[in-house]
Amino acid sequence: MTDIKLKRINNSIVEVEASGHTGYGEQGEDIVCAGISTLLQSSLLGLLQVAKVNVKYTIDAETGKLKFTLPSNLTADEKHDCDVILNTLLCGLQDFYTEYSDFINLEVI
Repeated sequence: MTDIKLKRINNSIVEVEASGHTGYGEQGEDIVCAGISTLLQSSLLGLLQVAKVNVKYTIDAETGKLKFTLPSNLTADEKHDCDVILNTLLCGLQDFYTEYSDFINLEVI
């Protein structure tokens, strides 16, 4: 089971944490886990390389854990870019959750 938690402050996602493997398929062939991982990692890359935001993050590939947190001192432009990237992430995760809720816990707080 993959547990995903997105934390919002003032309607903006400010932290993302995911851990675990979905168990949908054999390790190395689990398309659901790979899809979720791709969404999460692409969002992190977008924040770092496209939005140029200094995001704090940790990754543990063995346990399937990824956590990243936005800094609190974003400019208005950075906040906008982060909102676009992270709301797109949320759309993708919600789509996966709709199809594979037996393998994913998705919580937005």
